[in-house]
Amino acid sequence: MILATHALVGAVIGKNIENPWIIIILSLVFHYIVDFIKHGEYVETFDSKVAFRNTWWKVVLDFSVGLAVILFIINFKNFDATITRNIFIGMFFSMLPDSFTLIYWKTRWKSFEKLYKFHSWCHRLPRFSPERDWKLHNEIYEITIFFASIAILLFL
Repeated sequence: MILATHALVGAVIGKNIENPWIIIILSLVFHYIVDFIKHGEYVETFDSKVAFRNTWWKVVLDFSVGLAVILFIINFKNFDATITRNIFIGMFFSMLPDSFTLIYWKTRWKSFEKLYKFHSWCHRLPRFSPERDWKLHNEIYEITIFFASIAILLFL
């Protein structure tokens, strides 16, 4: 899944749960659940500097879109400070596993290896398989989750 989708799912959790500790746990759990759903990937492995140069701007754009949508909704709905804080907690922790993957790709630190392997297992489909290509028919579920999250933030 793209970061924007993870951020929106985390924001939904943060908006609807009061306890920050439960938000953290659910945001992490739902990251892996959402990754289990078939989806394409724009991020290739960061094993080479060329791959990182070709991908970093996509990550920044992806994060920026998610943040902009969430900030717009917070402003539009005029959420109080506690809900806004909870939304940001959910957003942060729902994207955190992807940060761990990036750290592992760049450093190969053993302390992140088990998390990386679990995260890879959650994606189910092998890296570079046609089902993980960045194409519309591979993104239908992700687009649905993206817009459903926006609807929940706006209307529920």
